[in-house]
Amino acid sequence: MATQHSRTAARIMMAPAVFVLLVWMLVPLSMTLWFSFRRFLPLRGGDQGFVWFENYSRFISSSAFWPAVQTTLIIVGGILLITVLLGVLLALLLDQPLWGQGVVRILVIAPFFVMPTVSALVWKNMFMDPTNGLLAHLWRAFGADPVVWLSEVPIFSIILIVSWQWLPFATLILLTAVQSLDSEQLEAAEMDGAGPLSRFGFITLPHLSRAITIVILIQTIFLLSIFAEIFVTTGGAFGTRTLTYLIYQRVLESQNVGLGSAGGVYAIILANIVALFLMRIVGKNLDK
Repeated sequence: MATQHSRTAARIMMAPAVFVLLVWMLVPLSMTLWFSFRRFLPLRGGDQGFVWFENYSRFISSSAFWPAVQTTLIIVGGILLITVLLGVLLALLLDQPLWGQGVVRILVIAPFFVMPTVSALVWKNMFMDPTNGLLAHLWRAFGADPVVWLSEVPIFSIILIVSWQWLPFATLILLTAVQSLDSEQLEAAEMDGAGPLSRFGFITLPHLSRAITIVILIQTIFLLSIFAEIFVTTGGAFGTRTLTYLIYQRVLESQNVGLGSAGGVYAIILANIVALFLMRIVGKNLDK
């Protein structure tokens, strides 16, 4: 049992790291709040003083705000659906004994180490290009006209690209959960006459519920700020402008730092609402 002296020593040793982390988080947040109450136009007069909540009202009353929030939630929801479903399937497959299992696992994990910009470029030019892309050649091979992915089905294309990046993460977490399942339970269920679907629905899936909620929570936190894939592929066109991309346009393209900062505060609020909602789900599953 730790003594009071050891606890005090631990707090003293942790204090510098905690201080650095607090500064690292609080300084950008404070600057965002400061600029959100001011009219700051770097190329058109600079700092023009306080406007208080004008930036907030202008940003939320913009015709692009709610469509951007809706697009953000659709993209995040689509990615979560694909990564969780395919992640469970891949985890079950990778848990089976097969030749070259280590190599297969490395290949499955590999996309997670590819930078988002590089991944988006690969998908845009090598797979989704309507003239020379791999998918275009496959379509022609079956006698069909190639799909112009990034203009005809832009949101689905973004979901597909990002899902390919995050599927390895979901697979790893779920594979760990699958491997922690007691095989004796499955064997007993099989001896009692339970089929594969029954064993999956009543034993495997409930066991994976905690891992699934963790995957959803962690991925959602990162996916709410998706930007690089949209910037490289569609540039926010064709209805793919998310809240993060809208903030980028307000700050860099419109050169309105105050308006973009107000959008950043709205993004923080949205992320916290979603995180709190997901934390309640995670808490309920962990308490079971």
